[in-house]
Amino acid sequence: MNLKETIVQLPTSAGIYQYFDKDGKLLYIGKAKNLANRVKSYWHFSPDLHPNPKLSQRIIAMLQQTTSLNYIVVNSEHDALILENSLIKQLNPKYNILLRDDKTYPYIYIDNAQKYPRFEITRKIIKSDDITYYGPYSIGARDIVNSIYEIAKLVQKKGCLKSKKLCLYHQIDKCLGPCALPVSKERYDKEVKLATKLIKNKALLLKELQKKMEFYAEELRFEEAAEIRDRMDKISRSEIKSEIDFASSENFDIFAVAHQAKKAALVRIFMRHGKIISSSHDIIQIPEGFDANEIYSRALLDFYKDERPPIIAPILIADEFEDQALIKEHLSRVFGKKAEILQPKRGKKKDLVALALLNAQELLKKETKSDDAILQEIKELCNLQKIPYRVEVFDNSHMAGVATVGAMIVYENAKFDKKSYRTYHLKARDEYAQMRETLSRRVESFSKSSPPDLWILDGGATLLKLALEILDSNGVNLDVIAISKEKVDAKAHRAKGKAKDIIYTKDDFFRLKESDKRLQWVQKLRDEAHRSAITFHKKTKLKLDQESKLLSLHGISAAKIQKLLNHFGTFEALKTASFDDISEVLNQKDAKTIKKFYY
Repeated sequence: MNLKETIVQLPTSAGIYQYFDKDGKLLYIGKAKNLANRVKSYWHFSPDLHPNPKLSQRIIAMLQQTTSLNYIVVNSEHDALILENSLIKQLNPKYNILLRDDKTYPYIYIDNAQKYPRFEITRKIIKSDDITYYGPYSIGARDIVNSIYEIAKLVQKKGCLKSKKLCLYHQIDKCLGPCALPVSKERYDKEVKLATKLIKNKALLLKELQKKMEFYAEELRFEEAAEIRDRMDKISRSEIKSEIDFASSENFDIFAVAHQAKKAALVRIFMRHGKIISSSHDIIQIPEGFDANEIYSRALLDFYKDERPPIIAPILIADEFEDQALIKEHLSRVFGKKAEILQPKRGKKKDLVALALLNAQELLKKETKSDDAILQEIKELCNLQKIPYRVEVFDNSHMAGVATVGAMIVYENAKFDKKSYRTYHLKARDEYAQMRETLSRRVESFSKSSPPDLWILDGGATLLKLALEILDSNGVNLDVIAISKEKVDAKAHRAKGKAKDIIYTKDDFFRLKESDKRLQWVQKLRDEAHRSAITFHKKTKLKLDQESKLLSLHGISAAKIQKLLNHFGTFEALKTASFDDISEVLNQKDAKTIKKFYY
């Protein structure tokens, strides 16, 4: 069935539709209350099938590449919204806009039902009758909590009250000592109120920390002074400064988007009790064109997810968008109460939105362009679908099949994003199977952490083909290249500055000069992945050697240990194995020794 026939026969049900190009690559995912009406609105059918000229240039460009269409029928437009968002995050279509901020934001909370309550951090609602929440915080939540324990004389640790004995915290005047002393609720509540005041008023908190820092400096306790200085810096960076003064204790979540030709900036600001407490932002690559509806929809769906937030605030937006009513309906379900999404036209609420927009525009001005030229050259050289703003690079490491590990490093915004690095313990023994295991595990995590723009593999054409097969079998739209070391006398040649590595793409391969900036860029990323894999391998090998030595001291020979590792893969798996499972590999006597050793 050709594209026109598929469109003509579409049902009038709610659902999602997927456009594909001639190579079967996923171009776009959309949702519809009525599939037939929605998809037909993209096209004119006379004299032949062609894109509706009233559409945006981005959508027209996508339709001109479209050769086939798939669709999935669901029960409602709301179900279509959820499925669309999930599939976009997992499959990374070329013409959809993808936000990669999948993190949840922490809140500070206190359980007032406790006799001597403490302030702690959570990312979800706590099941208790009398909880007060403060947040969310983009950064600095832990620093705020640590700071209030530095200043207020609260119970410092969860286990303190169980000890029934005064500890060091009481001796250094950081705790009233309710574990052993008759501290009244009224006296303890004074400290709780002080801590609450500091959480709500960052200026006051920073002022108190400044006093602490100066005291430590005067006492020549420079490490403690430096720690407080760094803490103050993080707390200061967690919010946008504003002269807007709400005389009330209103709460608002503010979202604003500004854009240039190829990039957009999304800013979130959180106001609590009439004060801005924190903010966050994302820079979004939009090489195929700006779509306000898609960015606002993704931003709200990804931020609130499918869990009721601890604090529900009216949402202020800078621009109205097409799916606003549908998103509002969805959030009302999530919140368990009517959600508010407003575009204020006047007054202080409009000033808040204007502040968010101003900051979004400033972020775009500051965006670094140092890497853009080389990324464009890599895209052209390797015939990539997108400019590779976010790249994941993979390598594996082992020693004669022992301590087999995989590593993934991430490169984004002209720097290595070390918080996003991942390492894997692998069961596979040969290089091909190891890479299959590493890449398969990464694909399985796409639903939680969206795909990048490009994968780079440390390997040759065989591993490149493997990666493409894994992605195709999962329907993921993602470019892949590989880089292999030049072979000299059948050995990998890695002389610094002289390595004539080969870059492989889906359709070609390149031997670039050692001085070529494009080769050096790929080598830099490959070498970082290699370093990460080697470091994790050494750490794993050291741990294996230590465990092997301990087992050998209990009468388990090196040969038997290797047999166990061949079967269970890791010592962690061996620890949780049953007596019967270990007996099948060795014998009951050894199994008894091993279970006794671990327990």
